[in-house]
Amino acid sequence: MITHLIQALVLTLAITCALGAHALEPINIGTTQSLTGHYSEQGTEQLRGLQMWAADVNARGALLGRTVEIIYYDDGSRDAGTVAGFEKLLDVDKADLLVGPYSSSLTLKASLVAEAHNTPMVSTAASAEEIWNRGLKNIFGADTPADDYLEGISIAADAGAKTVAVVYAETEFGREVAESMRNGDGDHDSERVIFYEGYAPDERDFTALSERIKQADADLILGVSYVSDSIALARDLRKAGATPDMLAFTIGPGLREFGDELGDEAEGIVGVVQWLRSSRQPGAEDFAYRYNQRYGSNPGVYAVIGYSAGEILEAAVRLAGTVEHNAVREQLRSMYIHALIGSYHVDKTGRQIGRRNLVLQWQDGRRRLIAPESVAEQPLIYPLP
Repeated sequence: MITHLIQALVLTLAITCALGAHALEPINIGTTQSLTGHYSEQGTEQLRGLQMWAADVNARGALLGRTVEIIYYDDGSRDAGTVAGFEKLLDVDKADLLVGPYSSSLTLKASLVAEAHNTPMVSTAASAEEIWNRGLKNIFGADTPADDYLEGISIAADAGAKTVAVVYAETEFGREVAESMRNGDGDHDSERVIFYEGYAPDERDFTALSERIKQADADLILGVSYVSDSIALARDLRKAGATPDMLAFTIGPGLREFGDELGDEAEGIVGVVQWLRSSRQPGAEDFAYRYNQRYGSNPGVYAVIGYSAGEILEAAVRLAGTVEHNAVREQLRSMYIHALIGSYHVDKTGRQIGRRNLVLQWQDGRRRLIAPESVAEQPLIYPLP
């Protein structure tokens, strides 16, 4: 009898220890980010934002009683890098859930790996409509989709712009956002595109292109571009003597680097941005302060998107009460939350439908929000002086 009792106690202790050990296993969130290569600035920011979210969750007492760990690999800004990275995360590291890489092109590849492993992925800065048009069940967007990206640029038509010259980087993002302008999607019906031309993503000499744009003499020049190319385009357009009533770019003007590089030449340039500290979004000032304390620099939008991807996963896991894929996937598909980047709400394809971008203009050396009206700090200066 005593022997049986001892055996039972030993078995109970073993089971308790096993359950305790399992409860202490971390929740592993896997991602690849571009820490080297063309997208290294954006990828580094996204990773920092995601890591800051994990630190905040763990400081609050973890997630479902388990600490959160971020497992990541450098994808080198290459398709092959992100595919190899996510395959290792799932096959070797056994990541529970995934956060996507920077850019539409890498996300298109990474999401196929997630689908093959039936593992939910929250995408970060990735807007291409093709991501959502392939019938995948495991990709959920945090970013504003391409067809909605330029909605706020209708402020140009409201100010009197009638004609548009569109130039774009020949990437998935660049082509799709530019097409939305040319096709009159959203609020662009009243603006006539009279010039439309793409360029290689690594092109930085826009001398000849700027001359052609100048000859078109459009009221609005719109560059669907990234950071360094928008800076180079702004400089070469100025050298060519182009004098539009409005000069706007998608990504570049939203970053402090844009103004640092261009100085006074940035004045009056308009940009589309998903987030800005001055937008009065809940938590914006607190996040910016704590990010600066942690990393020694002010956060850009990509840090916010990285942090928000973590918030979205956290909400789905808490609502599901588990990291089991089917349960988390259902929450990602159906839940409504407000993350740092803004509202999260997706349609049945995982496409983000809950958010709209902001519009800013460089005024007096600062980024000033000009649209939508609910967050505007200053009115649009139009036409450019």
